[in-house]
Amino acid sequence: MRVRVKPGLIAPLASALGLLASSCGVSEPELPPQIEFSQLELELGLERTGQIEIRNTGGQSIGPVQIFPGEILGLGGSVVPGSRLSVDPVEIPTLNPGDARVLTVELSLDGSMSSGAYQTYIEAGAQGVIEAQLLINYTIINELEASVASLNILAPSSDPRTGDVIDLPLEIRDKDGTLIQGVPVYWSVQPSHAGYVTKTGRFVGYETGPMSVLAQAGAIADTLAINIKPRNVESSFSILHTGREVERYTSDLWLHGDVLYSGTWGTRQSGAQSNFGNTLNVWDISTSETTLQDIEKNFSIEIDARVVNDVKVRMDGELAIITHEGSNDALNGITILDLDNPLEPTVVSRFTTELESGVHNVWIEGDYAYLVVDGVGNGLRVLNISDPENPRVAAHFWAGKSFLHDVYVRDGLAFLSHWNAGLVILDVGNGISGGSPENPVEVSRLSELGGQTHNAWYWPEAGYAFVGEEDFDSPGIMHVIDLRNLLEPQEVATFRVPGQTPHNFWLDESTGTLYLAWYGNGVRALDVTGDLLGELEYQGREIAGFVYNGGSGTCNRGSTDTCTWAPQVHQGLVWVSDMNEGLVGLELPR
Repeated sequence: MRVRVKPGLIAPLASALGLLASSCGVSEPELPPQIEFSQLELELGLERTGQIEIRNTGGQSIGPVQIFPGEILGLGGSVVPGSRLSVDPVEIPTLNPGDARVLTVELSLDGSMSSGAYQTYIEAGAQGVIEAQLLINYTIINELEASVASLNILAPSSDPRTGDVIDLPLEIRDKDGTLIQGVPVYWSVQPSHAGYVTKTGRFVGYETGPMSVLAQAGAIADTLAINIKPRNVESSFSILHTGREVERYTSDLWLHGDVLYSGTWGTRQSGAQSNFGNTLNVWDISTSETTLQDIEKNFSIEIDARVVNDVKVRMDGELAIITHEGSNDALNGITILDLDNPLEPTVVSRFTTELESGVHNVWIEGDYAYLVVDGVGNGLRVLNISDPENPRVAAHFWAGKSFLHDVYVRDGLAFLSHWNAGLVILDVGNGISGGSPENPVEVSRLSELGGQTHNAWYWPEAGYAFVGEEDFDSPGIMHVIDLRNLLEPQEVATFRVPGQTPHNFWLDESTGTLYLAWYGNGVRALDVTGDLLGELEYQGREIAGFVYNGGSGTCNRGSTDTCTWAPQVHQGLVWVSDMNEGLVGLELPR
């Protein structure tokens, strides 16, 4: 193993505090420093030793001067066990004005340390005050890296667009011209803001025009020039339909056939009257054509609730479920509706057992309803609704922390947006972990999503899940999770819109367009075709963003400002529920 130490940063404490002193708990001395390390370039060879100078730059003698070797640190700042830095001498009795002393430093490194960049430091002081600090950077190169004689990045066959993910193959050879495998490679993009490259050489460009990708193995490097073309997917929305609901705040929506169902939320003042979110609105969209027109409410159902947060229609169109929160009788739950006449649903049953704290969201899959029960410790309830007049609780699941916010079921998998517990995936009939609707079994979870995990959409064909983070204090983001291995979910990309947090999503899988409700920032259309990597907002992937009723970019409830809650693509349009205005039907961007 060879060790190379780059020139150290040599400075008195006054200029070094910003580097390491703060992390070491060092306080700034009141008097000007009298001790400093001189400028020395250190190159530690196989013996791992070198020399530095320390001198007194003040006007009076100082002593004893004590020398403190630091710990060996990895790039992340963590201490590397089993290795140490030693200095000789560790104390100088007296250092007179202008005098200098030579110090010998030696690295004793654990033989199991992997190759890469490391840091350490030396501090010097007197009378309990640290006055100088020297930062030492060094790189460990293993024997395999030392054998590299040439490195060549293979160019792509054509210029990629912004957002196109490409793999950059390498040819690494030794002095005999033999290909070498398994050599650690360090990648970078120049300029750094122009793109992103992973540790394995997966690259995506953020900006159009020329840029460079650098690969280094051992002491050998190669640079590849790449020209990034524009993605050219920009388009725009246009309004075709509106459905006004200004007496109550509108929550979620669901469309089936020629009918749109929308819930209501909270308490809205209409003059002196307080209107609660206790209503399901039914809208006839059968006459919706590609000409601007308003649609009217055909029918409404009032239930005992303060929030009808969610409504779902079963795929066969025979029944729907609406959720209850804030019921007067303190018996929250769900109401099951018969859709024999879809424009005038009738109540089949109300179910409250084990749901009294409130149901926030629901998903229907065949003879089972997956219910999100409010409150920490409640989590998921699975209802058997094969007899809609007499549902029964068939199963429970809670992730062990936080509350559950949303559930999405597809291909026998339930995707739980479990707030601060992250994204939890259950087998409810897929077979990957032996689960069923009446015996959900956890497949995997991804907790490192920043908290406030709000909603998810799974796209099995592409192997991605799109997960919303609803964080109002620090506006949230959309996370892209690679689920091609369901047992090991990995975040690979993000999408941000400045100013506010996202809400619900809908993916048009036929075109690879993700529609995102972003509250006061309106509805966004995002190109999610191909592989996804890095920060999508910089990749020219946003097709359109539409703030259809204007506003300040925040949801001022009770105003006429844009306040987008949820989108759904249906029969060639994207319908959007808006908390303030009701419904907006938009022509899809082309």
